[in-house]
Amino acid sequence: MKPADGSVRVKICGLRDMDALQAAVEAGAAYLGFVFYPRSPRHVEVEQAARLALDVPVGVAKVALTVDASDDELDAILSSVPIDLLQLHGRESPERVARIRERFGLPVMKAVGVAGPEDLPAIDSYGRVADQLLIDAKAPKGAALPGGNGVAFDWKLVVRKYWPCPWMLAGGLTPENVAEAVRQTGARQVDVSSGVERAPGVKDPDLIRAFITAAKGG
Repeated sequence: MKPADGSVRVKICGLRDMDALQAAVEAGAAYLGFVFYPRSPRHVEVEQAARLALDVPVGVAKVALTVDASDDELDAILSSVPIDLLQLHGRESPERVARIRERFGLPVMKAVGVAGPEDLPAIDSYGRVADQLLIDAKAPKGAALPGGNGVAFDWKLVVRKYWPCPWMLAGGLTPENVAEAVRQTGARQVDVSSGVERAPGVKDPDLIRAFITAAKGG
């Protein structure tokens, strides 16, 4: 999904409060992510996410991040929160991704963890069934979370790669390094969570603004 004006589209993930959400919207975020995963410090209850979603303007995509969620769990989220995009961040198989996309009638973004060249073939497999890909750093061994760990991967692995659907770069991005990440990889979309926090799960509006400005080349 390359924007017509050539600018980079930014996703701020793990939003839990209105100040951070408004900072992201005002700075020009294209996607706002809500994490529905109780083990994460960024987890939001369905009712909390529904309240936050009411203040998201038309044109900014509301993303539900889930990890190996069941159909019932997805039903509970989607029955209360006006979600535009489902982000699957667990061990969902390509077949499961395709089933979710068909059953719920929403576009799906599949996160794929990358640590080395051996992880790249999975991107092609998921790219054939998802609407978008999130290319993230593979969680370190023993990590409690599948993403949001503040870990980067070797960006050279994704340079001049072409997959069946649009992709988004994630993993260890910060206001200080996102411009270089975009320059090196050619990514037209980037995702950040821990890189704009002052504590785990606590977003910093100033860091959000700085990240979006840097990502867009400002």
